[in-house]
Amino acid sequence: MPRPVIGIQCNRFVAEEVIEAQMTGRRTIDAVAEVAGCTPLLIPAIPEAVDLPDLLDVLDGVVLTGGRANVHPRHYGEELTDRHGEMDEGRDAVALPMVRACIDRGIPILGLCKGIQEMNVAFGGTLHPEIAELPGKHRHRMIKGCKDPEVIFELREHVRLTPGGVMATMLGAEEIVTNSLHGQAILDLGDRVVVEGVAADDTIEAVSIAEARSFAIGVQWHAEYNAAGDPVSRVLFSRLGDAARERGKLRRAGMLAGAA
Repeated sequence: MPRPVIGIQCNRFVAEEVIEAQMTGRRTIDAVAEVAGCTPLLIPAIPEAVDLPDLLDVLDGVVLTGGRANVHPRHYGEELTDRHGEMDEGRDAVALPMVRACIDRGIPILGLCKGIQEMNVAFGGTLHPEIAELPGKHRHRMIKGCKDPEVIFELREHVRLTPGGVMATMLGAEEIVTNSLHGQAILDLGDRVVVEGVAADDTIEAVSIAEARSFAIGVQWHAEYNAAGDPVSRVLFSRLGDAARERGKLRRAGMLAGAA
């Protein structure tokens, strides 16, 4: 039986300050291949290169990766300012409609860091460019200037899971500890976006999509880091893989029956 195919959303990257490229982290590829047990397929953040219906016809799941660029604020009704940081409008044009299409089609989707923000915006929610500026919130960013991955991705954010929620049930826990590398975060929830976990300062750290027909989880942390060794990350990618296998069976059955 062929392995399911999971699309991994890339980011715009300029190599050597000249060469236009697309990029994603090796750890996400490894997490999909080794923990989810699926075949990774990289999705360029280039809308003119991606026919979304055709792409989703061959995917059994999607991972929305993190990225330095933020979602353009026009997608949630705000003007762009310097505070919003770097933009990747090509990714916005691919990822936001892809979120909605995955939910409509019942395609499993996992959002990581920026990915949870895209899931929220895709359903009409808003973001704040620097959550630490809000009263009662603490800094969620990585240690400035640090180059040591073990320190950068240290498990230091205590996340309370919603009792009886999708994440709490899936993990069998009331609280987990995650890494924390973000400035921007969810402010107002989008339609159908359900809070699954919050940090000690009540910043939203995990969500699900209500009435989704398959796995649909977004987390504000980088679950791809040490996905095989960290129990929380391992469950997330394993469940994504399970959902992709179920989707693959349905997709192949539909193709055999001559369905579009």
